[in-house]
Amino acid sequence: MRNAPTILHLDMDAFYAQAEQASKPSLRGKAVVVGGLGPRGVVATASYEARVFGVHSAMPMGQARRLAPNAAYLVPRFSFYRSISEQVMGLLRALSPLVEPLSLDEAFVDLEAGEAAWDSESARLAGARLRADILRVTGLTGSVGLAASKMLAKIASEEAKPDGLVLIEPGTERALLGPMSVRTLPGVGPATGDHLRRAGITTVDELAEAGEDELVRLVGKAHGHGLYAMALARDDRPVVAERETKSVSVEDTYDVDIHDRTRVELEVRRLAERCVSRLRGAGLSGRTIVLKVRRYDFSTLTRSETLRGPTDDPAVVREAAARLLDSVDTTGGVRLLGVGVSGLADFTQEDLFAQAAFAQAAEEGRGEAPGEGGGEEPVPAAAPVVEEAVPAAQRWRPGHDVRHAEFGPGWVQGSGLGRVTVRFETPDSEPGRVRTFRVDDPELASSDPLPLVRGPGDGAAIAAAGSGVENPGVSAGNS
Repeated sequence: MRNAPTILHLDMDAFYAQAEQASKPSLRGKAVVVGGLGPRGVVATASYEARVFGVHSAMPMGQARRLAPNAAYLVPRFSFYRSISEQVMGLLRALSPLVEPLSLDEAFVDLEAGEAAWDSESARLAGARLRADILRVTGLTGSVGLAASKMLAKIASEEAKPDGLVLIEPGTERALLGPMSVRTLPGVGPATGDHLRRAGITTVDELAEAGEDELVRLVGKAHGHGLYAMALARDDRPVVAERETKSVSVEDTYDVDIHDRTRVELEVRRLAERCVSRLRGAGLSGRTIVLKVRRYDFSTLTRSETLRGPTDDPAVVREAAARLLDSVDTTGGVRLLGVGVSGLADFTQEDLFAQAAFAQAAEEGRGEAPGEGGGEEPVPAAAPVVEEAVPAAQRWRPGHDVRHAEFGPGWVQGSGLGRVTVRFETPDSEPGRVRTFRVDDPELASSDPLPLVRGPGDGAAIAAAGSGVENPGVSAGNS
């Protein structure tokens, strides 16, 4: 434990929902729910206005709609959120070289390593300055916790929500933690919390009073020792700037079970392409290809194949995933598919002869890919990856950005029965007007998000967007 509260934990407030409210003036102060909108969708984030009705993340979307029927329900815009996250992480790295991102909207910072703070006063000033900088750069708010350890800094940021700052003075940790619920501690979920409650332990003080031996008896050796240390406010974990990525994967859950085998094969190929795109974006390659299949009865199967060397070749990953799918029975229907790559490396070391053979086989219309071991096993030729034409009615996803040749930038409120409803407004405008168009209106097109906070030259960019003139300055990367 440190002698000064120089570990900072930042947690952006209802990040996805707040970003949507900031970019859509008509939703400010309203209940907003972001997530999958299909029958099996779940809530990714709910605004604080929606949380009043009991809506929370990871809740089934159907339940959320029953609790808050008048909320705005939007599909996530992950590239938009990622661009904002990059701006926030840049501000954190300006404070210290030791920044440990936990997700797009959450990170630890070692202020002492960057000489940004050395005592309580300087830590509080650094935290307040960071919050002001985030608001200035992104237009969004974040909550900051400051303490002498990572565990306590995270607890402090939870106490600060929303839009606040809490600093835990060294020496006061035990008194602060004592009356809190055991569920406050990291790693104590519903199951462990219920187990402890049945043993008469509901607060952190009672956890400490139970003693280490009793906790080991109740929850096991590893968990028991950790719980006792946390109850005594002991946490010496350092802030780690780089956390090793163990795998890269993508998966999709389908609103309706897929029964057609050809459709399943096409989905697996598309997932393989997306997975490789992420892999290359991270500058990585991998040796082990993993296929995940959740069937109609919720049984989940995984299959894997290890190649001779790391690859980032989409054809190799696609063919490996197709071979793995051959061993899975999907006749009853599939509700989820996923493709991943593990055994990661930052270089590619392919068998050039095998790759050449694979390329030649593809040209000749037969599929051969390097198998595990020393030989090559023939597999059925894969159909070419062809993007299916997306029906016009499915292009317009609630919350996503559009541009009309006459009315300028806006966002989709909803679509159906051959019509799409658009609200025309920008982040710095008044709540805009709503207009309805045919889903195949030639003057309506998808567009990139507008920046939440713009510089002096960005007005011309928005005017150009409204007139239909392409302007690369208006993009998710500038958000």
